Amino acid sequence: MSDELDPASLIVHAGRPLVEADAPLNEPVVFSSTYVAGGPAGYGRFGNSTWSAFEGVLGELEGGHALVLASGMAACAIVFDLVPVGGKVVAPVHAYNGVTGLLDRQASEGRITLQRVDIADTDAVIAALPGAALLWAESPTNPAMEVADLPAICAAAKAQDVLVAVDNTFATPLLQKPLDLGADIVVHSVTKFLAGHSDVLLGAVVAKDQETYDALALRRKTQGAIAGPMEVWLALRGMRTLALRMDKAQENAQYLVERLKAHPKVSRVRYPGLPDDPGHERAAKQMRGFGAIIAIEVAGGAEEAQRVTESTELWIHATSLGGVESMLERRRRWPTEPDTIPDNLIRLSVGIEHSEDLWQDLQRALG
Repeated sequence: MSDELDPASLIVHAGRPLVEADAPLNEPVVFSSTYVAGGPAGYGRFGNSTWSAFEGVLGELEGGHALVLASGMAACAIVFDLVPVGGKVVAPVHAYNGVTGLLDRQASEGRITLQRVDIADTDAVIAALPGAALLWAESPTNPAMEVADLPAICAAAKAQDVLVAVDNTFATPLLQKPLDLGADIVVHSVTKFLAGHSDVLLGAVVAKDQETYDALALRRKTQGAIAGPMEVWLALRGMRTLALRMDKAQENAQYLVERLKAHPKVSRVRYPGLPDDPGHERAAKQMRGFGAIIAIEVAGGAEEAQRVTESTELWIHATSLGGVESMLERRRRWPTEPDTIPDNLIRLSVGIEHSEDLWQDLQRALG
């Protein structure tokens, strides 16, 4: 099916029960910790048909073998667990701060050796690869919106037998397929765009080959980062509309960036869809669209940026992203955010509301 359908159709039709008389159209949610002996399921921590339906859809979209987990951080953690004790991890300076915090702790405890790089500086990334066990990438990065040259750094890593994992949460498989660009593993915070309704906490990993999948599946099974079947069912239902949601959110984002660039209170707009953005050329080559996350820097510093986030009426001041509702926050309000992120930077997660309503609300807050 995946070779015949556009992803927008695939995401609607994959992972459903067999089409036969009186069969349910949707995979039912299965609540059971225990199974009758004799089949492949064995026990509730090992598998669930609701998980399998979700994993089938995401795996087909990304072009690999998917596993759903209890959260995005659980997904990240089992990938880092593939690194041998003392092994070297190359990771971006700017990334989701839950990940940067976990890597910092593991490095301080001697679990890993950590080298940070500007993920958009291809030469710096390649220079850091010798002796590494894992290259961790985000593209675009959270919240700096930097774009990595994924084909180049994946090829360089492969030549040195370095495992590559890419957090694809911002782009989703509809806009970017890291496995096709040379990565070994894709990671998602399913909580965000995939589920899309700000009502579940879930994560996922997708492995390109069976051996990597088996290693990750063993870690999910033994470490117990198990997703609840109801949450997975909700995520699958939400994912059915991802193409529509992403189309509208991207349309809104493009509408907003043009106006934000011209606003006197905005000193910088970061969005790879802008022709003068440093990551535009790369993003245009390796992505099918530029996404629905924008970062702006507000003239007047941190205090003024914080005031803006607390002054909107339609936009929601919250720390998440990827929902149908538009959200914004000043990222440096979190002490764990790197100090290389400007303290006046606001991350905007653009939702599916009417574009002019979103702009009028932002304009009022900026004013």
